[in-house]
Amino acid sequence: MQENIADGAQPTDPGRAARLADRIPDASARGIAAAMTDLIRAGELAPGSALPTVRGLAAELGVSPGTVADAWAMLRKYRMITTLGRRGSVVTGPPSVPRPSRYERIGNFGDRLALDLVLAAPDRSLLPPLDDALLAGARTPRLNDYSRTAITDRLLEAVQDTWPYQPDAWMAVGGGYEGIQLLCQALIVPGDRVVVEDPTAARLLDILEALDAQTVPVTCDDQGPLPDSLAQALKARPALFLHQPRAQVPCGWSLGRERAAALAGVLEDTPNVIVLEDDGLGPLTTGPAVSIGTHLPDRTALVRSYSKAYGPDLRIAVVGGPREVIERARVLRTFGTGWTSRILQDALAYLLTDQETSRLVEEAGRCYDARRDALAERLAQRGVPTGNRAGLMLWVPVAEETSALVTLAAHGITASPGSRFCVSSTRPHLKVATSRLTQETDLLDETASLIAIAAGTSDGHPA
Repeated sequence: MQENIADGAQPTDPGRAARLADRIPDASARGIAAAMTDLIRAGELAPGSALPTVRGLAAELGVSPGTVADAWAMLRKYRMITTLGRRGSVVTGPPSVPRPSRYERIGNFGDRLALDLVLAAPDRSLLPPLDDALLAGARTPRLNDYSRTAITDRLLEAVQDTWPYQPDAWMAVGGGYEGIQLLCQALIVPGDRVVVEDPTAARLLDILEALDAQTVPVTCDDQGPLPDSLAQALKARPALFLHQPRAQVPCGWSLGRERAAALAGVLEDTPNVIVLEDDGLGPLTTGPAVSIGTHLPDRTALVRSYSKAYGPDLRIAVVGGPREVIERARVLRTFGTGWTSRILQDALAYLLTDQETSRLVEEAGRCYDARRDALAERLAQRGVPTGNRAGLMLWVPVAEETSALVTLAAHGITASPGSRFCVSSTRPHLKVATSRLTQETDLLDETASLIAIAAGTSDGHPA
């Protein structure tokens, strides 16, 4: 067994930097990170081992402290080391894949789970049948053709008239979040700043964190991002403005035409900032599709998901945007799947153009609205205001987040902690999914009463 080169090392150990420097043959940032990775994998730098200071190791290697700091940043990205402030940095273990920690669920309630209000998933009873659509997809003219098809002719014909503006290029992808991830990966580099709504979807924050982007928050009201706040955020020289134009997660607002025009006016003076729009509900949203792309089509890419409206197993979304932006994402995708199945693309085209399916989707949208509004009305009666006007959830203010979650858990109810959705500190909230709520009056009343008690603003009884 090899000797752990950091065993017994103290933060002020003068020999620690020299011993480590002797094991690093390449003193570039990438070379330092690679050598450290080898030592950690081999167990020579065990979890918990203290590392020398950045300045100390830089002096031994004859490089600038910035070079070592860059190497440390690479190691932190893959969770191999962690920095403990003034106590320095320590080894945490072999490299690992960044996890979507905000999105992943915490806790296992087993058979005590009575009501799941975490996942805003579609109600399977409200999804349209897929049988005829999949048969139509299997009749795609280019079935089993190995050439890459960014978007089929049938799907393009089905979606282009529903877009709020006319993009230069199109692409089908494997779901809305894959589209967002592809575009972010294609457009930003580690350290880039990205302007986001605060709060915003937890998965968007996870994607940006995994790409080592810095988030710049924008304050919002019930119409979406505030133009003055966006103007302030743009002073940080961001690469992207990432937002949700309708049924925003978690607050449920949708952009109006006047607000979209005002935001576009602010963005006109920053031509290098790309606008990335995440339309996560797509056709399930009963409101109109408003986009900054109406004013800035050459800088706006819109990702529209169809999974919640037509079924998560379709795994499909459509991206429309500037040709250069779409081409970057398409090229990046060639390293993996290359293209979305033409069967699934033409199946979606069938669903989008079938009158009976469209009727079922519209009915489902009205049902989801009714479920959300029914719980919101009961919470308001109990002194708990919520402002969601669209979407599959409510953004519920609480006195204290942890206490509220524990109170609900005691009754077998789960909800999402609001802190997962926030960039900066805000008033504590819970995100409560409403898409699969019962419409039975007594159960809705009971659910509202328990949430009100957990919120700490009511005794659970209507005012």
